[in-house]
Amino acid sequence: MEKLDTKPWWHFGYVWLIIAGPLLVVIASFITLYLAVTRPDAVIDDYYRKGMEINKTLSADRDGMAPAMQARNHAATGLKPIENQ
Repeated sequence: MEKLDTKPWWHFGYVWLIIAGPLLVVIASFITLYLAVTRPDAVIDDYYRKGMEINKTLSADRDGMAPAMQARNHAATGLKPIENQ
């Protein structure tokens, strides 16, 4: 009759190889949680107002091109542009 190996489970290297992957992920998640709690992100100052100012400058650039766009459309279509009063 063959003798069975009666060593405890922690004596086998393959068991530790299987346990090491998930254990490493759990440890890394706790390190990430610690870093997230102790080092908060800096708040960007008044980003909404700065975005609105950018939109105003972009619309001002388009308003300066309005006469040229009207002339181009008139030349392409033959229709006289309607003047806003």
